[in-house]
Amino acid sequence: MTDLRALYDQRVADGTLTPDPAQEAVLPEFDRIRNALLNPGKKAFFKRAPEPPKGLYLWGGVGRGKSMLMDMFAENMGGIPARRVHFHAFMQEIHSAMHEARKTGVDDAIAPVAADVAASVKVLAFDEMQITDITDAMIVGRLFQALFSAGVVVVTTSNRIPDDLYKDGLNRQIFLPFIELIKEKMVVWELTSPRDYRQDRLAGSQSYFTPVNAESRAAMDAVWNDLTGGDGEELTLRVKGRDVIIPQFRNGIGRAGFHALCGQPLGAADYLSLAEACRVLLLDNIPSLGRANFNEAKRFVTLIDALYEAKVRLICSAAASPEMLYLEGEGTFEFERTASRLREMQAEGWGS
Repeated sequence: MTDLRALYDQRVADGTLTPDPAQEAVLPEFDRIRNALLNPGKKAFFKRAPEPPKGLYLWGGVGRGKSMLMDMFAENMGGIPARRVHFHAFMQEIHSAMHEARKTGVDDAIAPVAADVAASVKVLAFDEMQITDITDAMIVGRLFQALFSAGVVVVTTSNRIPDDLYKDGLNRQIFLPFIELIKEKMVVWELTSPRDYRQDRLAGSQSYFTPVNAESRAAMDAVWNDLTGGDGEELTLRVKGRDVIIPQFRNGIGRAGFHALCGQPLGAADYLSLAEACRVLLLDNIPSLGRANFNEAKRFVTLIDALYEAKVRLICSAAASPEMLYLEGEGTFEFERTASRLREMQAEGWGS
């Protein structure tokens, strides 16, 4: 069976990847985990099963190749039951499963839910571990302790060092034991590549397509396919009891239509959560704005503010240029700042 080092070299040789010393340095960690799971030690009489290998917490800046390495790892497990899932989506599933478990009258809803997860996988491969919601922060420590105790190995990427997870969060002291659990059960590794491959792929490319027509739709599809390979799944973010749905999402890259994000009753907290999850957002079909869609226009302004402050790379198709999007009705003066930000966000290197 091909190990990750050999597979990486093969992709460099065929031009799929560019050799990167920082990426190459972490490959043995992935192979360490896979080889330990493929060749577990035998259980001796009257003794416990051998301890599972430590997992991996791979953190670093956006665009450094963390998700690409995770994909290679998860796709080449040689029959080991593994699941590759975005961390937000996984936690949403956990909350739903706990809700169902409580209906049965159990005292501790986490225990049966963790047991069900552990029965289905040996490896959980998470993309973009981050904690922004207090409900996640309250349960994640006990949940992962149960998973680790059941022998599940966790491999995750993150933009943050473990000590910065849930930073400044409400009642953070309750969350701190989880950080220590990560350090105990996972190897913490910083991916320090100086190159931002995501920005490299977008360098010099157009990011604002107008008007909305067959040509701009094809251009947006081409960008999406180039960045994600055309793959994407719906991602649901749970924010203060509401669901924020990103119709297509993969490896920190989201895609949604204007109506999906601005035609729904969403606010600043929702868009901030979206900006945490997405490092690149493709936004399709921004219409002309004015009196007829004033509420949608206000939400659009709030969305752009959230993306701008979080340095999210925005690629969009729109009915007109930023300065010509909002020409009549209340709010035209205020929209000038949004138009300016949209123009700035098209600049080379935005978000780097």
